[in-house]
Amino acid sequence: MNIRTLAACVALLVLTAPACNPPARHAALSLLFDGVPPPPPVAAPAAQPLDGPESGKTPSKTHYTEHGPYAARACTACHKSASSNSFVVPREKLCFQCHDFKLDKKYIHGPLASGGCLACHDPHSSQHKYLLVAESDNFCFRCHERSAVERNPVHEGVDGQCTECHNPHMSDNEYLLR
Repeated sequence: MNIRTLAACVALLVLTAPACNPPARHAALSLLFDGVPPPPPVAAPAAQPLDGPESGKTPSKTHYTEHGPYAARACTACHKSASSNSFVVPREKLCFQCHDFKLDKKYIHGPLASGGCLACHDPHSSQHKYLLVAESDNFCFRCHERSAVERNPVHEGVDGQCTECHNPHMSDNEYLLR
């Protein structure tokens, strides 16, 4: 083995040793070689509660649910490194890495259309259903002006959740009606 081959092997070892996960290993190998096959997709485990009988902890008054990759501490599924706030793909494409939303409806809610999932959902954990960032009963009024919605005659006497009539992501019906 000549010195150049040895140096290349050492460099490869140094670059790939800290790359203990497929995306990082792929990035390191791609620096040295052309045509490195992409890493296999990371399957996100199902969201798990932080506490409850199966965890051995006593359930607290506030129940949190964790997003699958966060619960599995698979930070590199979304982040370039576990301690980085930079993402493996642009933020507006990140959720679509795992979540399959076929944007095939006539009307698409603005945040979904722009990849702004984090306007409504927490990417790590939440005490609210569907990892929402707030309680669902007044959730829509975080962005939609309550007085304008209530002034609309079709909402007169309506006492339920917005999502009883409206799909929060997309619909073939105007106003995202179900």
